[in-house]
Formats: sequence, structure tokens, C-alpha cells
Amino acid sequence: MAGYAVAPGAAQVGTLLWTALGTTLCSASANSFNQWIEVPYDAQMSRTRNRPLARHALAPLHALAFGVGSGIIGVGSLWVFVNPITASLGLANIVLYAGVYTAMKRTSIANTWVGSLVGAIPPLMGWAAATGSLDAAAWVMGGIMFAWQFPHFNSLAYTLRADYSKAGYRMMSVTRPRLNARVALRYSLLMFPLSAMLTYLGVTDTWFLADSSIANGFMAYCAYAFWKQPDGKRSRRLFFSSLVHLPVLLTLIMVHKFIQDRKRSLKQKDA
Repeated sequence: MAGYAVAPGAAQVGTLLWTALGTTLCSASANSFNQWIEVPYDAQMSRTRNRPLARHALAPLHALAFGVGSGIIGVGSLWVFVNPITASLGLANIVLYAGVYTAMKRTSIANTWVGSLVGAIPPLMGWAAATGSLDAAAWVMGGIMFAWQFPHFNSLAYTLRADYSKAGYRMMSVTRPRLNARVALRYSLLMFPLSAMLTYLGVTDTWFLADSSIANGFMAYCAYAFWKQPDGKRSRRLFFSSLVHLPVLLTLIMVHKFIQDRKRSLKQKDA
């Protein structure tokens, strides 16, 4: 809900709750379809073999029905109670994840870029829910989430590359491990200009440049170490740094957005 919190305008509790519910249902639908499709492959991986479908704790038909039902209710509630833009993004999330990303995992390393697009959609949904539109700052928020996926997922995929290889997934960490590390570093560095864009667009105050650089710098350092010498220890360090980095960065964005809004309010009173 960071996109909703950072978007301009007064927050409405009703809209926020419907957005949260609709987004959750869309995500549940996409994940249900994904697990329904990948049952035979999930059963081969230690990370996923305990999923309900893989261990036969849930009937495939029930999972499919849940995916269809949650998708219809999620997109429908966003359309009726929020707005059509948010609903369309929710539908795009389901289609991209279940219909494109899931299939591409076994055919092309480009699947990671498609999966990152899926991760970039939720902040766009939050922004669209709050404002009814998608302006430049909304796309920057989406860009931050898109870029963050690479150090996060590529480091995880490196640690799990044996599992992915056994299940037949074409991940960068399996087929091109050096590219996997290079891409993780590249997108870690992209976090710096993306964060700066929020200050340039007036979403955050100038001090956000310094604070965000500390958070971005730590993850970039871990990504550099992983790129310099890819191994299990450095991949795990980068993965855990990404887990810390995202909530810290999003919190900083919201704090500095609040400070910026207060400054504007005080200027308007003085005028």
C-alpha cells in the first residue's frame, strides 16, 4: 500500500480497504493459477514441494476454482468500489504472472523481467486508487519496485539454482550465472537515480537523497560483492540485505513525503 500512502491527496479509509482487499484477492488468484500449473515441477523442488497441491493436501480443481473466484471478486471489487484503472492493473497482474511469467520460466531467462513487471504493479494500483490516474511519480514508484526485484530474486535464485535446474526452469542463475550477478548489481545501482527522481518530482524533500543513498548504498555494496565473487555466502547476504532494504526505503519515502507536505502546508499558511 506504499503507492496509496505516497500518492497526493487525502486518504479515504473506505477506498484504502477496498484496494487492499482487491489487491490481495488478485494476488491470491495469480498465485493459485501459478501453483495449479506448476504442480509437477513444485514437487521436484525442496523449496516448493510442501505446497498444498504438491503434497496432495488440496484438489487441483479446488485450487483452480479458488483462483477463478478470487480473481473475479478481486478485479470486480476494484472496478466497482475503487476505479477502472486500478481494476485493469489488477487483471494485468493476474495475466502477466499466471499467463506469461509462469510459462516463460521454462523457456527463457527473460521470465525474470516479466516477473519484475508483476512486482511493479501493486504500487501503481495504490497510486491509481488514491488519485484515479498514473502520473510520473507513480511510474517512479513502480520503477523502484521493478528494480528491487533483481537483487532480491537473483540472489535467491543463485542460492536455489540446483533446485531450479532439477525442475527444468531456465533461470539466469542456472544458465548464465555471471549475467545473473551482473543484472543484480545493475539494478541495485538503478535505485539511486530512481530515488532521486522522487525528490526531483517533489514527492519527498531534499534530505531523502541522503537517507535513501545510505539504504541504497548498503544493498549496492552487497550486490557488488556478489558480482565480484558469486558464491552462496554473498548471494545470501545480498538476499537478506534486500529484505531489509525495501521496508526501510519505503518507510523513508513516506516519512520524507510527510515532511515535504508539512513544508508546503506551512508555506501556504505564510502566504
